[in-house]
Amino acid sequence: MMPYFANHTLFGLPFLHVEHVLIGVGIAVVIILPAMGYFIFRLRRNKTKELKQEVQGSKHEAKTEKAKADIILSAIEDGVVVIGADKVIQIFNRGAANITGWATNEAEGLEYHSVFKMVNAKGVAYTDNQDPFLKVFQSKMVYRDNQLILVSKSARQLPVYLSVSPLVDNSGDVTAVVGIFRDVTQERAQEQQRAEFISTASHEMRTPVAAIEGYLALALNDKVSTVDSKARGFLEKAHASTQHLGKLFQDLLTSAKAEDGRLVNHPQVVEIGAYLEQLTESLRFAAEKKGLLMEYLVGTGEQGIGTQNATSNKVVRPLYYVSVDPDRLREVITNLFDNAVKYTEAGKVSIGLTGDDKIVQFYIKDTGPGIPPEDVPHLFQKFYRVDNSATRSIGGTGLGLFICRKIVEISEGRIWVESEVSKGSTFYINLPRLSAEKAAELQKQQQGNQSPLGA
Repeated sequence: MMPYFANHTLFGLPFLHVEHVLIGVGIAVVIILPAMGYFIFRLRRNKTKELKQEVQGSKHEAKTEKAKADIILSAIEDGVVVIGADKVIQIFNRGAANITGWATNEAEGLEYHSVFKMVNAKGVAYTDNQDPFLKVFQSKMVYRDNQLILVSKSARQLPVYLSVSPLVDNSGDVTAVVGIFRDVTQERAQEQQRAEFISTASHEMRTPVAAIEGYLALALNDKVSTVDSKARGFLEKAHASTQHLGKLFQDLLTSAKAEDGRLVNHPQVVEIGAYLEQLTESLRFAAEKKGLLMEYLVGTGEQGIGTQNATSNKVVRPLYYVSVDPDRLREVITNLFDNAVKYTEAGKVSIGLTGDDKIVQFYIKDTGPGIPPEDVPHLFQKFYRVDNSATRSIGGTGLGLFICRKIVEISEGRIWVESEVSKGSTFYINLPRLSAEKAAELQKQQQGNQSPLGA
C-alpha cells in the first residue's frame, strides 16, 4: 500500500486524494470559523455600543436643545403661542400665561378659542373673518393686529398687539402658526392722552384760524377792499398758508378720532363701479390742469375707459357691491389721487377696478418718481413722509395716508402700495364684496331704518 500522504500526479501535476482535501477543510473549519465568529461578535458589539452612544448623544443633544428653547421662551416677556393645524395649542410660554391668566399646563392641549377670546374696541367678539389665526391659516401670510382686545381668564380686557406667522411644510401646507403678542395697556393709555390733547388743541385752534382765513378772503375780494398787486400777492400767500394750517388741524382731529374709535362712519351699499366712474370724472380736471392723462380702467386687462369719453363707451362688467361710507371712501380716493397728481410731472394717472367673488379691488396708479423700498413699510404710519426733494418742495402733513389706512380698516378692508423708483406707484385697496342678494337685503334694511316713525 502507498503511504496515506503519498502524492500522485495528473498530467504531470501533483494532486491529493479527496480524503486529504476533506481533512484540510475540516482543519480550516475548526480553526478559522471560531475566529471569524469571535471577530463578528466583537464587531457587532462595538457597533451596538457605538449606536447606543450615538442614540444617547442624540437624545442628550435633543434634551439640551429643548432645554435651551424652554429657557429662551420662558425669558421672553411677550406671549408666544404655537397652534397646530388641528387648532390646538402646542406651545404656550410663561409670557403668554402672565398676559392671559392661563397656566402653561392648562393652555397646552386646549383648542385655542378656549384661551384666546378676542373682541374689538366696542366689546364685540371677533368673527371668523376677523380672527387673526384663521386668517393666517387661510392666507399663508403674516398678519398683524394692533387693535385687538384680549379677554383674560378672569374676564379682564387687555389691549394687545398680535403678530401671527405661518409655519409651512415642503408641500406648501400650513402645519402650524406662531403668535407673538404683547400687553399694550400702558402704551394705549399714553396714546389716549396724546390724542385727547391733540383733539382739544386742534379744535380750539380751528376757530381763530377760520376767522383769519375769512378776513383774508374779504381782503382779497375786490368788492370789499382795494389793494395793489404787490399787497394782493402777500395776501394770497397768507391765505394759502392759512388754508394749509386749517387742513393740518382738520387732519390732526381726524387722526385722533381714528385712533380712539370716534371716527364717524355710516356704511351703506355702494356699487363701486358706478361710484368710481362718477368720482373719476369729477377728479379729471385736476389731472388735466397739470397736463396729465386721466383714465378709468375696468378689469385686469389694458382696455380702459378714458374719462373724456366715458359716457360714450359701453363696457360689460360685473356689479361690485361693497358696504362702505361713501363720503369716507371719497376722502381716501381723493387723497390718493391728489398725491398721484402732485408727485407726477408727466404721464398719466389711472384709477382701476377689478375683483372676484370675495374681494373688490381698485387702485390708483401713477407714472411718478416712485417710492424707495426702505420707505414703503412705513408709508402708512402717522407723520411719516418720504424724504426727498419732491416732498420737501411740495409739503404736507404726513397724516393723509395714515387716515386713509384707518378709514379702509374701518370698512374691514386692506390698503397697500407697490412701487418702483422712477417707474411710478400703485396704491391698492381691497374691500369685502357683497353678493347681489346680500346687497339687496342690506339696502332694504337701510331703507326701513330711514323710514319715518310709525310708517
